Amino acid sequence: MELKLTKPICFFDLETTGMNLSKDRIVEISILKVFPNGNKESKTWLVNPEMKIPDEVIAIHGITNEKVAEEPTFKQLAPQIHEMIKSCDLGGYNSNRFDIPLLVEELLRVGIDFEMKNVVSVDVQTIFHKKEQRTLSAAYQFYCEKNLEGAHSAEADTNATYEILKSQLDKYEDLTNDMAWLGEYSSRRKFADFAGFIGYDKKGDEVFAFGKYKGRIVEKVLEEEPGYFGWIQNADFPLYTKKVLTAIKLRKLNTKLK
Repeated sequence: MELKLTKPICFFDLETTGMNLSKDRIVEISILKVFPNGNKESKTWLVNPEMKIPDEVIAIHGITNEKVAEEPTFKQLAPQIHEMIKSCDLGGYNSNRFDIPLLVEELLRVGIDFEMKNVVSVDVQTIFHKKEQRTLSAAYQFYCEKNLEGAHSAEADTNATYEILKSQLDKYEDLTNDMAWLGEYSSRRKFADFAGFIGYDKKGDEVFAFGKYKGRIVEKVLEEEPGYFGWIQNADFPLYTKKVLTAIKLRKLNTKLK
């Protein structure tokens, strides 16, 4: 089944130096852009992460320090990447919990504020896990009846993810071929930030999801303990989390001034 799109969707996959959103960097990114008329555009870049790739990570994706030594940095590639994905929805495999947060973090590091407010994110892994509970390679075999050649290469994983979503729509009649619906279906617990440090309570107010103020409303904590804001801003939290916290603080200040 082909996707019913009202705007382009970019399926993408990252290979990285590790899993830490604050510290790790991208070493390969592949993007498959699918347009509402069915046309496709794809790009894959190797990226110099400007840090050492650990041996245990090289063993997974096979991208060595020597292989990326002469490749462009993310800062050099960021304008092209941003141009390709802006005004698009996003799709991936485990993308809501890792790929999107890390990509946005990398963009923020080089001064590009990628706004997710009007972006639908479809996580094919979540759909798969709700239906079958498998890995990407198993999902590809299950839905597409193909072996995933070149697993853990960003390009192979990206194309497999796109094919899996189309096959999922064919297989499950209760899935709606609409990106907003799929984005909602493939989401997990809703957070204000990508990394899951700021969540929502039943009333829709932002609450801390960690630490000594876990479960407490962010605005109230910042009012009662103003030093907590400074501590987070200076600590090793993702840039996007700091951005969200700053927006909440400014919103509260603007409300007081009215």
